[in-house]
Amino acid sequence: MSCRFKLKLHAPNAVTRPGFARQGQLEWSRLNSTGRPFDFQSTFKLASPSAPTWCLGDGLSHNSELWQKEILDSKRKSWDFTKSLADSEGRRDSYRILTSAIIPRPIALVSTLSEDGVPNLAPFRLSRRVLVSHNPPLVSLSFSLSPRRPKDTRNNILATREFTISIISEAFAEAANSTSVESPANTNEWLISGLTKEDSTTVKPPFVRESAVGMECELYNFQDIGLPGSVEHTVTVILGLIKKMHVREAVLNEDGITVDPAKLRPIARLGRTTYGRLLEGFDLPRLSWKAIRDEYPKLPRP
Repeated sequence: MSCRFKLKLHAPNAVTRPGFARQGQLEWSRLNSTGRPFDFQSTFKLASPSAPTWCLGDGLSHNSELWQKEILDSKRKSWDFTKSLADSEGRRDSYRILTSAIIPRPIALVSTLSEDGVPNLAPFRLSRRVLVSHNPPLVSLSFSLSPRRPKDTRNNILATREFTISIISEAFAEAANSTSVESPANTNEWLISGLTKEDSTTVKPPFVRESAVGMECELYNFQDIGLPGSVEHTVTVILGLIKKMHVREAVLNEDGITVDPAKLRPIARLGRTTYGRLLEGFDLPRLSWKAIRDEYPKLPRP
């Protein structure tokens, strides 16, 4: 079956760097041959909603025949996580389906210091970085635990109770991605990435100067989590209190209090090694009960 819902792959926006050959450049060249050139001139634009004539009770929009034909008419495949997580293959499958289905996931760089002052910089996806609340301003991080490879970021936060978060934009996607390398604990990811430290004012870890949005955070709470009925912990969830936030004025809207996505140019993680760009959006005002309450009793009941 030919499906028109195809993901368009672009080459990374920094495929080569003159005079500097490095590991991974061959892989980027391979992507360049299979994807369209990265168009940095493309920016976020607002479009009309997908179904501007949608009415109460309509359900699937009238212009979604393609979705009905190519997606909804297909069978469902199911994963039973209550049984499949008992073996390594099941855990691997759960990772692949979850990270490719729960998309897009905004990503950010998390900066920490060890108790001895050794810096660490690592990227985290939405499945591991999410805004919990604005009052108090809380973010959450989660860490998959492995007996063979401790998580430096997790250990540093629990030891020092401090970290920073820097939103990743298109202009330094490759640099941010390089910090995910599995390296010894004393490796300086700042050197690998070539990114620049900017001093924080309320915590010791710096944030990323190249990022338009930086947050200074302290540990609020944490919880170790395992499978039901097991005493083994597989994940640590950390809540961080945002003490201070720094935003470049150039990415703010005219109101001075909201960020313009066309200027921020954030990137997101999709499945496997694929990233996404934010290029189009549409407004959908929240319905008012006062406006629809007289129509609600007239809707057909099953």
